[in-house]
Amino acid sequence: MYLHLGNDYSVDVRDIVGIFDIENTTVGKCTKRLLDRAEKEKRCVYATMDMPKSFVIVMKNGVERLYISQLSASTLRKRLGNGGGVLAGSL
Repeated sequence: MYLHLGNDYSVDVRDIVGIFDIENTTVGKCTKRLLDRAEKEKRCVYATMDMPKSFVIVMKNGVERLYISQLSASTLRKRLGNGGGVLAGSL
């Protein structure tokens, strides 16, 4: 099962480490450092050019990626609870 993050981006739900609200989490120094480091190491994937509302940390084959989405964390969590929004066979 895949979670649709917006536009043409989907991730395997088994690879998701966490879904975070950008506005609430970026006030902390640790989160700012995490996002800055991921950006410098080119591990950020922008699922939108609109105002970002959330980010999803994905670990696949030992590689960490951060997906920046225009969808809210609560919307992504709801999609996850409803099956992710995309079936593996529909990709």
